[in-house]
Amino acid sequence: MQKFSKLTGIAAPLPMINIDTDMLIPKQFLKTIKRTGLGVHLFEEMRRTPEGAEIPGFVLNQEPWRQAEILVAGDNFGCGSSREHAPWALLDFGIRCVIAPSFADIFYNNCFKNGILPIRLPQEQVDLLMDDARRGANAKITVDLESQTITGPDGGTVSFEVDPFRKHCLINGLDDIGLTLEKGSKIDAYEADQRTTQPWLSGQAAG
Repeated sequence: MQKFSKLTGIAAPLPMINIDTDMLIPKQFLKTIKRTGLGVHLFEEMRRTPEGAEIPGFVLNQEPWRQAEILVAGDNFGCGSSREHAPWALLDFGIRCVIAPSFADIFYNNCFKNGILPIRLPQEQVDLLMDDARRGANAKITVDLESQTITGPDGGTVSFEVDPFRKHCLINGLDDIGLTLEKGSKIDAYEADQRTTQPWLSGQAAG
């Protein structure tokens, strides 16, 4: 999993509430189990007509937000079905951080497992960052996970809370597999001991 420590990038304003996972990645794109290739279909039904033409008014179809790495959105982001393809699509598009007043629990947890930092902030702080995001390329936002701060283009800073364990995992790029591999030496020692004390479990004859 890609590490997340500090990110300075363009933030796209998406002032909508209840953005669900079907809006993020419609059901017809869920056939794949690969984490790549989904970014082109992020917000598919909002970005394109049924014929495949871009909808000019959608923010991610406009410069400079085509290069957005941060989303500033409304309440209850990621609600709906629990599809993990939603954070996959965000990450494949280039989104590493989503800022909103609240998130659906399953989506929130899936973000951390896929290298995306979801940040909960009070509505008034989200509104200020939304205004910053509307200013485009001249208003980049810096998200510093280590200090747990967001710095706007004018130098104003807000703090955010994050679970220490999830913070550790993001900074070190550890998903569930990575966390298991961290304990590789203990697993090896356990298996070696088991082969000695319980050889029948590995198909060996007892001595």
